Amino acid sequence: MRLLIAVREEATIQNPCEQIGAAILLGVATYAMKMNIVLLIVLAGLNFIAIDARAASLVDGDAKSGEAKSAPCSACHGAEGNSMSPIWPNLAGQAAPYIVAQLKAFKSDPNNPDAKALRSDPLMTPQAMMLSDQDINDLAVYYESLPVGAQAVADPDLISRGEALWRAGNSEEGVAACAACHGPTGRGNPAASYPLLAGQHSAYIAKQLNDYAAGKRRSDGKTRIMRDISERLNQEDITALASYVQGLK
Repeated sequence: MRLLIAVREEATIQNPCEQIGAAILLGVATYAMKMNIVLLIVLAGLNFIAIDARAASLVDGDAKSGEAKSAPCSACHGAEGNSMSPIWPNLAGQAAPYIVAQLKAFKSDPNNPDAKALRSDPLMTPQAMMLSDQDINDLAVYYESLPVGAQAVADPDLISRGEALWRAGNSEEGVAACAACHGPTGRGNPAASYPLLAGQHSAYIAKQLNDYAAGKRRSDGKTRIMRDISERLNQEDITALASYVQGLK
């Protein structure tokens, strides 16, 4: 605005050449001012879209119904979706599409009963088998609505190694940066079904990485992205990463 006023003052000069120059400068200043306004409007719109996307779930479920159905789940995953045991995952704040995908991964295909489920667990498999698609959607939306829990890193001495792997991976071993899919703070990507990892128990994370590496867990689908990465991590890497993930906020 100050630039525009100054240019208008300069435009009162009488020299024809200087008047032309001032007019050009006035036009540039006016255009710049308009573009700033447009930029502000665009940024405000993007911010509104981001807020709206966070507020609306990508899964068609009912959180109230999910809460009522979550009683059996709370025995392991906690009343508010934060497990007291490090071997069972926190579910609070987890993206609904990811929860849906994982519950279905525990179920065998009714059209192909001989095919192995993508995930197997003596506790989760029988629980998941009893759930209908609507049950799964309702539970997913409910847990997504809960506030994410926070924890400290499991081992402060491993922060440097864990952070390096998280942010940059290990190019020599062909390990991609975890942050590329799960985000710099571990919030994940709901639309791509990349899970929230921030604040997750390190013991649980370590087990999942080992299960992927051993081929026991195949819920990464045809891309094999998690199996391929986990196979390239040694146990020290897994311990450091799992510890770092637990402390992400």
